[in-house]
Amino acid sequence: MITKEMRIGQVLREYPQTAEVFMGLGMHCLGCPSATMESVEGAALTHGKDPDELVAELNKKIKE
Repeated sequence: MITKEMRIGQVLREYPQTAEVFMGLGMHCLGCPSATMESVEGAALTHGKDPDELVAELNKKIKE
């Protein structure tokens, strides 16, 4: 299960299929050091998305 406290790099390593969700959010530089070290919550806020909604989308994606 993905939480908003997790780092994007950790999420991508454990669940590579989530890259599609992040890319849809406008995060096109998923390999950048700053992106991989950012929390899911921080990424959501930076890109104008509700952190809880993003977590829900990510968890839905890993259950597909």
